[in-house]
Order: sequence, then structure tokens, then C-alpha cells
Amino acid sequence: MRPRDDQQAGSQPDVYEHEREENAHPSKWRNPEPVDRYQLVVIGAGPAGLAAATAAVALGAKVALVERASLGGHCRNVGCVPSKSLIRTARLYEDMRMAARYGARRPADIHVDFAAAMERMRRLRARISRVDSARRLSAAGVDVFFGEAHFSGTDSLTVDGTRLRFAKALIATGARPDTPSIPGLAEAGYLTNENIFDLTDLPRRLLVIGGGPLGCELAQAFCRFGAQTTIAQHRPLFLPREERDAAQLLSDAFARDGIDVRLNTEAVKVRAENGQKIVDFVSDDYHSTVIVDAILTGTGRIPNMEGLHLEAAGVDHDADTGVRTDDFLRTSNPRVYAAGDVCLEHKYTHMAVASAHIAVRNALLRGRQRLSALVVPWCTYTDPEIAHVGLYVRQARELDIPVRTFTVPMHDVVRAITDSEETGFVKIHVRAKTDRILGATIVARHAGEMISEITVAMVAGMGLRKLARVIHASPTQADAIEEAANAYERTLATPAMRPLAGAGSGSEA
Repeated sequence: MRPRDDQQAGSQPDVYEHEREENAHPSKWRNPEPVDRYQLVVIGAGPAGLAAATAAVALGAKVALVERASLGGHCRNVGCVPSKSLIRTARLYEDMRMAARYGARRPADIHVDFAAAMERMRRLRARISRVDSARRLSAAGVDVFFGEAHFSGTDSLTVDGTRLRFAKALIATGARPDTPSIPGLAEAGYLTNENIFDLTDLPRRLLVIGGGPLGCELAQAFCRFGAQTTIAQHRPLFLPREERDAAQLLSDAFARDGIDVRLNTEAVKVRAENGQKIVDFVSDDYHSTVIVDAILTGTGRIPNMEGLHLEAAGVDHDADTGVRTDDFLRTSNPRVYAAGDVCLEHKYTHMAVASAHIAVRNALLRGRQRLSALVVPWCTYTDPEIAHVGLYVRQARELDIPVRTFTVPMHDVVRAITDSEETGFVKIHVRAKTDRILGATIVARHAGEMISEITVAMVAGMGLRKLARVIHASPTQADAIEEAANAYERTLATPAMRPLAGAGSGSEA
């Protein structure tokens, strides 16, 4: 009998891999006979491509979806899905170690079973692969083609010798890891997000090069599994786009976890000796060396455009930034659109999906929806999480927009105190002399869940004053948002009213 999805299974991991592969790229799949002309051909079946294909079919269009590897792309196979599975297990081990914080007794023997964590990840990944399996897409009306695609003209492309003609096409080929050019790295061997989830044994010593979301998330997870972890970042702090106090809190959290944090540090040479990897670093004029068993690179991603013959379609592109589009996601060929990581600066799954919906509506319905009109939140799933939406203060100042900021530290929030999760803050920026929300940053254990409330308010045009009138279930950590809004309300009180308004816990920065 097949084990239930919510049970630990004793079967071999290859059972789950076989299921995933049969969903994402069936071994006996035969490409369909193409129709004379598709209303939309989608190249790439990651989050953007899948969203575009299903949205177009729902509109009644005849759609072809082309994928050279596995349906689901980076997110489902080697990104969001497997990483969040491991992060959850790693967090459980950390909570066990910190049991005394919660008034519980620490287990006498905490044995980390890394192989079991990886098996769980593969089991969940296989389960999620059913959602957009090739057979489901085909049953929904999508013609699914597997193979290498390239443009053969301005209104056609070829998939392994088969020509597909289209009225409109969407390029959604995603991006891949950008490997740093460190002398000796390739010869010594390294991991990226594309192969780290194939591990079954935990590296005893791990070096993570890069302080972006991927590097930070996996460095902390592997440290909590028990790997002696070093993370090196050539900038002064991690997550260079985020606000400095948010990045500093993360750096402090890494140090508490026992990660060897090396900022302003660049790896300059790698060599392999006796099964170990020796890495030389330079930080200003200081030289140092670490010896590790594995190296994970997480220094960014570059768009996948190789072999597409974009010139044949008249599609402008750049090796670094990807396919060039206008604000409507249309390329230099008015028949061809692009969405997702292949053309966007912010390479997030939800951004890829949102851009795909815009591209489909603009391509098939002659819509005029703009990418720049989107309000897009994002989150780095470390502990604490760091989430953001809208403008940063520095961006507002560059645009000459006056800003007021209201900040509530999590250590003043009742539920954060009772949860012993007091690290972080809620910080909301408004345009000065108004309550219009410009942006927000949340640092908290559940920041990714909390940021959506502010995103909804921004999309709905709800100002901070109206947000103060929203009744929150209490106690929750989202009370911090209400307290920030109440702090704004108190600034409106007249001198006579201020004693009645109370001090509250929120403050204006």
C-alpha cells in the first residue's frame, strides 16, 4: 500500500524522484501533433510559463507549452519548494535545542537525521509536482511539448525539428545560477541550488559564498542541521537591497546560530587537497583561509536565453539583464512577450506569476496593463524572516518624496513576547503630511505572512489612518502593524487631546 502523503514513508527516495520525474517530464511522453497556428506559444514551464499557459487556456486560447527539462522550473524543482521544506525541518531542530526558552526541557539527545529531512523534501516535492503535471496540463487543453526550442522566424519556432506557428509567443525561460569566477573553484567542485538538493549526507563543513536570499537561507538551515558553516559576503552586510538595520539583525542572528560570518570578504582562490577544499579569502588587507568539505555558491542568477535564436525573431536582449521588454512586457517584436526571471530585475516566483498574467492579458486581450503598476512584496525566509513591500526610504529620497516612518519593535508586541520571538520590528513608511503608505519592512519570525496585510492596504489605496481602524484578532504578532498605525493616529491629536491618546508602543523614526 502506498504511504499517505502526511506520513513518514520508509520507502527509498528514488520512489519520490520517479514520481516527480513522471509528473514533470514523463519518460514515455510523445509530443502532440501541432495545430496550424497557436494563439499563444509559451517557451519555458517554470512558474511564469505555467501561469501563462493555464491563464490563456482559461480564456479559450489554443496554447502550446514548450519545456526542455522539467515542468515547474526552478521554483518547484530546485528552489522554493525544496528549500522551504528543509528550512522547516531545520527550524524544528533549533526549537528543540532552545526548548528551555519556551519553558520546556531540552531533549537529552538531539540526533539530526539529515537523510530523513531530505527524504521528506523529496516526498513533498513529488506531491506538489502533481499540481502541474504534464498529463493534467494536457487534459486542461494545453499542448505540451518537451524539447529544445528556438525561433525560426518572427512568428514561428522549432522544437526538435517540429515547427510551431504562433499569433503570439511568450518567453518564460527563467534564469540559472551565476557562478563566481574564482580561480580553482570549478576544479575543486561546488554546489548550487541546482544540485544541493540531491545531497543525502550532510557536509561536515560548509562554505556559502554570497549573502543574497539563497545563500542566507541555506547557510542558516545547514548550520541548524549541524554543519560547521561559514558564510562569506563581499559587501558590508547581507541582503544588500534591504534596510541596514534589518540586515544587521540577520547578521546578529547568524552569529547566535554559530555561523562563521565573514563580511567585506572575497574568496580569491580555491584548491582541493586530500578530499578537502581550501579557500583563500581577502578582507581589505587581511588574508585568511578556511578548510571545508563543500562549497555552495549563491551569488545571483543570469537569464536563460542560450539557443533561443532571438535574433531570428527580432527580439532585443542583453546577456546580463535578459530579454528587453517595455512596461507592457512586449519585446521589440510585437508578437512576442516575456515574463518571469528571463526579463525581470526582481527574480521571485510570485513576481514571475504576476508578470505572466499581465503578459497574457496584454497579448491576447489587447490589454494595457503595466508591470510598473504592481505592488510586489518579497521575503527572505531566514529566522527571523525579512519581508518588504513598496519603497525604501533611500528610494523615496531619491525621488524627492518626504517620508515619515513609524516603527514598532517586536519586543513590545505581546504575542511576540509570549512566543519568545522578540527579534525584529515592523516599520511602515508614509508620505509626509499624509497617511499614504509608501512601503514597509518587517523583520519577524513570520514576516512573510505579515507583509501581505500592508500589501493589501497599498493596493486598495488604504492609508495608515484607515488601517488603524482595522480590528485585529488579538494577541497576534500582526498587532505590531496595528500599533504602527495607532502611532500615526496619535500624531494627529491636538495638544488638548494628547493626554487622552496615550503613549502607546509605536514610535516615529
